[in-house]
Amino acid sequence: MKKFYLKNLTKSRLLAGQLSELLKTGDVLTFEGKLGSGKTEFCRAIIHSLGYNEDVPSPTFNLVQTYEPGLDDPLIPPVWHMDLFRLESAEDVIELGVEVGFDTAITLIEWPDRMGNYLPLEHLKISLFQGDIEDSRYISFKGSSNWEQRIERLNV
Repeated sequence: MKKFYLKNLTKSRLLAGQLSELLKTGDVLTFEGKLGSGKTEFCRAIIHSLGYNEDVPSPTFNLVQTYEPGLDDPLIPPVWHMDLFRLESAEDVIELGVEVGFDTAITLIEWPDRMGNYLPLEHLKISLFQGDIEDSRYISFKGSSNWEQRIERLNV
């Protein structure tokens, strides 16, 4: 497990940028934390760091937002950003076609507990907590040995 205290939004974005450099197609990242803990903002920073310059809205209402590389930059990996807060049952996740994202994209999942047993075992768990001052966050990363080796490179 690796933990950080991020004193402001700039530090959060810097860490998200460092993490984005370690990601590859097939990676699944889960984001846990209370409402307002910074899950969507951290996902947004990852997506921007990967090279998507467009608006990155919260996928709260449509549950899944996908980002596909354009013809001008095919090296950018596809991203599936999910917010499962409104999911009524774990079985509903199958109707979203999430397994396609697991195989063909980097998948970012907010509220992963809603997936039940459908969550892949091999994923990086990212937990966020509001800090003691405005825009500060505590963040921890926990994953398998494959992830532990990769996140050791993170340093803010």
